[in-house]
Amino acid sequence: MSHSRWNLLPPVTDQQMVSDSGFPPLLVQLLHNRGISRPEDFQSFLASDRSLLHDPLLLSGMEKAVSRVYQALLSGETIGIYGDFDADGITSTAALVQGFSLLGGKAVPYIPHRQTEGHGLTTNVLKQLYEQGVSLVITVDCGVTDVAEVKRAMKMGLDIIITDHHNPLDEIPEAVAVIDPKLEGSAYPFSQLAGVGVAFKLLQALLQNLGKEDLLEKVIDLVAIGTVADMSPPLGENRYLIIEGLKHMNASPRLGIRELLKQTRLEAGSLDADSISWVIGPCLNAAGRLADGLTGYNLLITESQQEAQELAVWLAKTNQERQKLTTATLARAKEQVIARGLPPLLLTADKEYPMGIAGLVASRLTEEFYRPSVVIHTADNISHASCRSIPEFNIIAALNRCSHLFSRYGGHAAAAGFTLPTKNLPQLEEELSSLVAEQLEGVELRPHLDIDAVVTLPDLGGDTYQTTQLLAPFGIGNPVPTFLSEGVEVVERRTMGNSGEHLRMKLRQGDTVWDGVAFRLANHLAELSPRLDIVYNLEIDRWGGKEQLRLNILDFKGSVSPSASAEPSG
Repeated sequence: MSHSRWNLLPPVTDQQMVSDSGFPPLLVQLLHNRGISRPEDFQSFLASDRSLLHDPLLLSGMEKAVSRVYQALLSGETIGIYGDFDADGITSTAALVQGFSLLGGKAVPYIPHRQTEGHGLTTNVLKQLYEQGVSLVITVDCGVTDVAEVKRAMKMGLDIIITDHHNPLDEIPEAVAVIDPKLEGSAYPFSQLAGVGVAFKLLQALLQNLGKEDLLEKVIDLVAIGTVADMSPPLGENRYLIIEGLKHMNASPRLGIRELLKQTRLEAGSLDADSISWVIGPCLNAAGRLADGLTGYNLLITESQQEAQELAVWLAKTNQERQKLTTATLARAKEQVIARGLPPLLLTADKEYPMGIAGLVASRLTEEFYRPSVVIHTADNISHASCRSIPEFNIIAALNRCSHLFSRYGGHAAAAGFTLPTKNLPQLEEELSSLVAEQLEGVELRPHLDIDAVVTLPDLGGDTYQTTQLLAPFGIGNPVPTFLSEGVEVVERRTMGNSGEHLRMKLRQGDTVWDGVAFRLANHLAELSPRLDIVYNLEIDRWGGKEQLRLNILDFKGSVSPSASAEPSG
């Protein structure tokens, strides 16, 4: 039996369209599987050029926002940029501060502290900004749900413009302008911008109005970093923003990023979306998780070589500490949930859980055990939590039904967080566990794997890998192409890694032999049969300074295909 539920996506049936498109059949199938089914859309997706950009004035509230910002720039007002402590919020803040400074404006950043302030606007901070001479505050990556805070700020005489990408509540803040592609009735064609993408659209509208749109290239690298780090789908407009941003990062990385590359053994010229996902983004996030997000902002904005070097060293070191802390906390959380028999809801609480990594731990629990997870940092009076979920259970809908227990909460179907009085924890666990048990009754709690196509190992030669890479960058909504090969002969097998948790195999079909690695599947070594059906991606192994294609095996099961009984070839 496979360890995941395999879902083979339906093949393209219009073979005449495939032939007329002029593209390889495999590429057409991959595009079709990602919802790009019309030949006229193939080229724009693959080119990922400016044709994917939409008019920023299609965003409701944009004209009012541009008018107010223009007024502030002309009159020399001090503009406050109120961000968030994650990589999306940090890059959003840096993009607007840098963009306004290029126009001679005066903008000051504010990044809240994760542990003491949390996500979103705080009235005390807004009051402090007002007392310091700030007359206009622009939020980035936050604000759309902060109805009461915006009302108080506007009442004290502080103008607020909100730019956000989170789901709004039924009541929208009464700000000068609210810019969010997820607003009900929005005419904007693309709703999946990251927070930094929405901030970019404000800059784009402003610079278009001033005839200085070429200045956008100064901040496009920040947009790529924030978009990828926030796991926004690399589709539509995001594709252009990511690809164009990576071009600028590779050609001429900003000072802080150049120093960070030195500390993390990355090289300008070979940066891709994975470089952001696995290295740059986590380093920027580490500041907000364990200390102060302003450090990551300072790295992005600094023009001092010495400061850039010092900040890069600190961020790389802090990220290493974050990795160790995550590993230790995850081990402790796993002990708790396993001791409770892996119920449908994995809820674990401890005063020793660091708030800054609760979301990472919840993600790993959900990934490993395929259940909704809630990781709670407890304290005497107030507790904080991060939640992650599976497609079969909408976590924010569940939290809505428990809202009477929270001081504050928010999120979306797959990820959320909340703050509540510690005394409410027992009741929350009871209510939430009941909801999960009810909604997941009869559901097979195994992850599913979407499979793009059935191929044989000999089919993978030639330009197959190059064809798959035409779809990059990959992410949610545009996953790395996944294939199924049936009746593959296992020639060699062994464990690998320091703890022996991975499997390395040599696999043969026909006269073709491939190396394959199955990460974190060594505990299924005993299930390996002489012939397997395997689900995998193609990837480049760069071990030892050499580059070689291999199979990244995501799952396997004993083969029952007709070829399983055939004589070994060769």
